Amino acid sequence: MEQFNPRARRDAYGNKINRDHSPVLAHGIPWATILIGSLTPMLPVIAAAPVLPPMGLMFLIAWHLLRPGLLPLWAGLPLGLFDDLYSGQPFGSGIMLFSLTLIALDLLEMRFPWRSFWQNWLAAAAIIITYLLVAALVSGAQMTLLRMGVIAPQLLLSIVLFPIIASIVALLDRIRLLRVRRIG
Repeated sequence: MEQFNPRARRDAYGNKINRDHSPVLAHGIPWATILIGSLTPMLPVIAAAPVLPPMGLMFLIAWHLLRPGLLPLWAGLPLGLFDDLYSGQPFGSGIMLFSLTLIALDLLEMRFPWRSFWQNWLAAAAIIITYLLVAALVSGAQMTLLRMGVIAPQLLLSIVLFPIIASIVALLDRIRLLRVRRIG
């Protein structure tokens, strides 16, 4: 007599029953990537002018453009605070700029709920340029036109690097939504 094996008769979708998203992955990955991105000023890069893009801000923008409701509006305060601790900017500038970035992205989402890649890239470029210019003015340095030109490589690198950051965030979003087997 043939023995009954319930697993042998499952269809292609039977393996996904009784599975759920991991809350640690679902909520932790966006916050962790933004915090790790804010640590990039700690990298040993020696340059006469600022070169490294604001990776924490870029990850924040990419996560908010990909999943608009994922980060709450108040997330700018703790994320900006963490960025202030490692960026070398005056305390409070990251808090203010991250919060204003989230407000601007929410307004953009309300006005244009369906956007294309190019519109997202243009919005991200405008926010990054504004962030870097305001951060340079708030830094306390004597800003002349010549000194403002010093941040041009950082601006260009940030704008060119944003689609790569957005694709990394899309990959991390797939990992974030992996289903794990529930016990019980």
